[in-house]
Amino acid sequence: MSAGDAPGRVVLGVCGGIAAYKACELLRRFTESGHDVHVVPTTSALKFVGETTWAALSGNPVATEVWTAAHRVPHVTLGRQADLVVVAPATADFLARMVIGRSDDLLTATLLTARCPILVAPAMHTEMWQHPATEANVATLRERGVIVLDPAVGRLTGADTGIGRLPEPDEIFAVARTVLSRGLRSLLPDLAGRHVVVTAGGTREPLDPVRYLGNRSSGRQGFALARAALARGAEVTLIAANAALADPAGAKVVRVRTAEDMRLAVDEVAASADAIVMAAAVADFRPAVRADSKLKKGTSDPEPVALVRNPDILADISSNRRRAGQVIVGFAAETDDVLDNGRAKLASKRCDLIVVNQVGENLTFGSEHNTATILGADGSSTSVEGVTKEDLGHAIWDQVVSRLES
Repeated sequence: MSAGDAPGRVVLGVCGGIAAYKACELLRRFTESGHDVHVVPTTSALKFVGETTWAALSGNPVATEVWTAAHRVPHVTLGRQADLVVVAPATADFLARMVIGRSDDLLTATLLTARCPILVAPAMHTEMWQHPATEANVATLRERGVIVLDPAVGRLTGADTGIGRLPEPDEIFAVARTVLSRGLRSLLPDLAGRHVVVTAGGTREPLDPVRYLGNRSSGRQGFALARAALARGAEVTLIAANAALADPAGAKVVRVRTAEDMRLAVDEVAASADAIVMAAAVADFRPAVRADSKLKKGTSDPEPVALVRNPDILADISSNRRRAGQVIVGFAAETDDVLDNGRAKLASKRCDLIVVNQVGENLTFGSEHNTATILGADGSSTSVEGVTKEDLGHAIWDQVVSRLES
């Protein structure tokens, strides 16, 4: 059992929105992982999902008012004993009550006594999420160290579609696991107020409408980096190339295909980023000519495929467009002379850190685990062996945070 799976005490707050039914699935994720979960719904939430459901799924009694079992002072004991408080869904009204410190029900009172990380997953209509009052409330909560996940984009109630949808329970749980794995008791995650950009996956360079030049990258390491950053309070932009993975809850995800697509996407957000982690496997070359129709096999040997260089996104940002205080991280996937090649790449790309690992068939790509060495431009070297990609992500962010703070 990994650190993120170690049983902990979780308070699950549920507000009165149509997405309350999704919290049942989130609750199951926690209980099936061995966590002791106490559900604290608001009175409005019980109009959507009843008390019996919460009690049956959690195995614990359910209360909404501070007067229930008052001799145990539940609003104090729940907050003090919790390792994590998750509120999903959180309504616009609840965010406003959190900001002004209301304690007019058990959930808001519990939040005032909690001395553990607080993770909030809002869900509401697009207009409510984008209202200046809500935007100001979210900004205030983040300044206080609350981890507020941006809503997903998708179908809302009725025929409406847009931003405001509750992220999928699996993805909320993934971020929650990451928070629990860190054992964070601080009220201020160390990436709070920071904007980070992460690239992930492998670019594909088309030969024709059917075929492409690509690589084996699954995107798992980049997505793990994004989730780790979210758990540490960052605003995350994830630029994903051909990765068949669910969007991490709370991240702004930009889907791209080619190296040129990725260059354009990185260009749009690089200037506003405090840190850029280029974890994607970007193709070094692309076909000089892309056929408009499928290339036929024919009866003779095919013509050689002429290649041209793709833009070097990492080197361009590090050397030409880096802003003061920005931390740039590259990746070096090597098959031999791993550390020597990694050090050479660190020097040539002029980045602050480079993460070097050995790759090959059935090695690193697509795996749940990773082994790497993090090399620093300051001469530092940190080996991380046989860990989950999430744990490697935290090791990388540890190095980034130390440089941001200095």
